[in-house]
Amino acid sequence: MPLRSLRFTSAAVVLTAMASALMAHQPAHAVADRIRLGNTADVSRSAWNGPAFTMNGAGGIVTASMTRAIDDIRGGTGALDVVVLSGSAPTSGSKTPECDTITGLAGVNSCTTWTLTTAGDGNNSQVNTDVRNAEFVYFAGGDQCRYAAWKGTALEASVESVVVKGGGSGGGSAGHHINSPIVYDACNGSVTSAEALANPYDRYIGFTTGMFEWANYGSVINDSHFVTRDRMGRTMSFLARAVKDGLAPGGAAWGVGVEEGGGSLYLDRNGTATQYGKDAYVVLADHQPEQAVDRKPLTYSGFKIWRLTPGSTFDFKNRPTCGYYLRSVTNGVTDPNLYSGTPVTDCGTQGGGGALAESEPNDTRDTADDATTLSSPGTLTGSMQSTGDRDYFKLTLSSGQKASVNCAVPSAYDADLYWLDTNGSTLTRSVNNGAGTDESLSFTRTASGTGTYYLDMEAYSGSGTASYSCTVTKS
Repeated sequence: MPLRSLRFTSAAVVLTAMASALMAHQPAHAVADRIRLGNTADVSRSAWNGPAFTMNGAGGIVTASMTRAIDDIRGGTGALDVVVLSGSAPTSGSKTPECDTITGLAGVNSCTTWTLTTAGDGNNSQVNTDVRNAEFVYFAGGDQCRYAAWKGTALEASVESVVVKGGGSGGGSAGHHINSPIVYDACNGSVTSAEALANPYDRYIGFTTGMFEWANYGSVINDSHFVTRDRMGRTMSFLARAVKDGLAPGGAAWGVGVEEGGGSLYLDRNGTATQYGKDAYVVLADHQPEQAVDRKPLTYSGFKIWRLTPGSTFDFKNRPTCGYYLRSVTNGVTDPNLYSGTPVTDCGTQGGGGALAESEPNDTRDTADDATTLSSPGTLTGSMQSTGDRDYFKLTLSSGQKASVNCAVPSAYDADLYWLDTNGSTLTRSVNNGAGTDESLSFTRTASGTGTYYLDMEAYSGSGTASYSCTVTKS
């Protein structure tokens, strides 16, 4: 983020300051940089099954949600091409950290990283050719003001064309911000919750609108690093501003805050979101604020908040009217316990899918935990408490039904994932190396009738009481 500049009062000077801030985000004499991993030629395919979106709380790839996006877009067959857009090169380590992970996932033909550091790079012909030939575009972490500067360039239209053809878009941190229709652009500087609550018209708060308008995701403001950096308060101020200033059609604005450390909100083509890794929060402001004016603290009663734990779902197409808890702000001071609360009304699995925790002993198929009645998507949890631990879960699939399993593994150990038939033979597996490395697999039943299967999570290296979390989706 840029250093904070002096505050100005007149509208004309503020516009000048914003233009200067945009320039400050663009290094002089920068050249667009392209690095491609994987095959040199793009795949060609007439039909794709998205769109699909990944909204990550930090900049890195979350393999569980990314794997699902790739699998859903390609319909479980063939391969696709990914483009990563970054506003600045990494200061250390690999120059292609996102593509390093993506190219290791099944179904990826290539991954191309473009580092674009000026607004004019949005009209670079090679960039736009690569994006239009891709099936997924990922915006890296960094500075969302640089991404907002591409509004109105050819690159904006190119990214939109990927989604229209049934591909996808996503991002982490700054890349998460730019994928919402109302973008907190940070072009004037970054703002804390305390500052935003003290003045919802703080000069460091600026929005870009009308850039990316994804289906079923209207009137949303994304925020990242949500719990760790205590950003609920500033999201509340953003939403009050959006309602007051008419940025959200219909007088209601929605915030989506995703936690870092593996948090990822996956949005499918039907508007259903599934949470991976860490918590996310959906926050609704559905009426005018009692007080939202320049240089005065915010007062707003009754923000509606849904907490999405890993494995839970939220229907953005048919947004719920239940399952939320309430929190208010009075003269810039929030109610306590912003990140947890008892829902005012219960609405079944909406905002929270089914879950099953392991019950030892479940080290064999005969003692497997029964997940046959688990709702989809559902969550399986457990831990590798010894180096020889194995956890079995029993599931069923009907003819033509597909199961996708995405497991977030804690850093305490390395675990492997197997999909077994009723006799215990391995049908498919996920055996990624490294403690804390996520695992994912998918399987489609082609035989007639209903079949019984077992999900087997095995300790490969290390152990501990920290829980893994597997999201099981049947489609």
